[in-house]
Amino acid sequence: MQYQKLHVKHRISITAIATVSPLGSTREIIRKAYTSHALTMQRQCFGEKEYWVAPLPEEEQKRLDQLRHSDAKYKNLDPTVIMALDVSRRVVAQAGWQAGDAIGINIGSSRGATHLLEQYHHEFITTGSTATLSSPTTTLGNVSSWVAHDLKSAGPEISHSITCSTALHAVLNAVAWLESGMADQFIAGGSEAPLTAFTLAQMNAIKIYSRETDGFPCRAMDLNKIRNTMVLGEGAGVVALERDNPNAIAYITGVGFATDNLEHTISISEDAVCFQKSMKMALGDLPLSEVDAIVMHAPGTIKGDLSEYKAVQKVFGESMPLLTTNKWKIGHTFGSSGLLSIELAVLMLQEQTFFGTPFSESFTLNKPIKNVLVNAVGFGGNAVTLLISL
Repeated sequence: MQYQKLHVKHRISITAIATVSPLGSTREIIRKAYTSHALTMQRQCFGEKEYWVAPLPEEEQKRLDQLRHSDAKYKNLDPTVIMALDVSRRVVAQAGWQAGDAIGINIGSSRGATHLLEQYHHEFITTGSTATLSSPTTTLGNVSSWVAHDLKSAGPEISHSITCSTALHAVLNAVAWLESGMADQFIAGGSEAPLTAFTLAQMNAIKIYSRETDGFPCRAMDLNKIRNTMVLGEGAGVVALERDNPNAIAYITGVGFATDNLEHTISISEDAVCFQKSMKMALGDLPLSEVDAIVMHAPGTIKGDLSEYKAVQKVFGESMPLLTTNKWKIGHTFGSSGLLSIELAVLMLQEQTFFGTPFSESFTLNKPIKNVLVNAVGFGGNAVTLLISL
């Protein structure tokens, strides 16, 4: 198997991280949530059907609503954009950057302005016309451009969609800009508000959505499950990135990416060759034994979870690290999921605590956690792996 070798010239510093998710938005609350098996998921009706979903907590929704009404221009923006504004403001404050700095921005989304798209389309098919703002508020560039406006940034702004690996692709872009010297500060991540009737119906149509009636609605990383258990969640997250900041909370020391050979539009190979390539690329010359944990993509589907696990087995053999995921807890947040996985990796490094899943075998943490891989892949087999280190 051939794969490209990349060497990150600088230690890419994660200076700060900010998220909002079904867990909340503060480090203390998020850490506490990961120490328990309490669920964030609930049953809600969308149209005529009821689904398991992982929404933002009510207090977070109220806080975001205050942001929306803080400026008349923000009143008609999609929740995807409002969440992106929130996490970007907070990450800049944490990093000690200033409004007006030349900050590069790359915040992507898998589905984009789902709420507004469905609202405007319903209006169109029922009345034959649409609102004046239907186009400018639903374009994909709408996410990063509003963040740039809000921060008064003088740097480049990029938006993209690479399905569920969107946020990690944003980080790849940021690393490239920083490595080239074309930027000194970069915000990268994703934002996703997919809890809409049409989006849920799409996931249900491809027969991957959870139909669990008791226990854990999403059984991500349970390799013995007998049916698909994916659950959607909403959330956003960004990291503030720089070169060689000695005060960083963690460092990106390796990056990898690859694309699978597809049999159909949502397929992934039996042993996720794309992940094998991306993990090997991200590892570079690091010995396998130096990888302490992997935050898996693991969406809660039978084939998705098992193929990624087989890829890890192929790469690591007898040197298997600890494996975990957060989707059993917060659901699959599509384009922002990779950034929420980075948050989990950084938390484990900072706390020197491994946060497993309810389906994991017992483990003993017998050495410090220094290196954690983070995986993400989306429809189209677009895999990304990052190596996050102390």
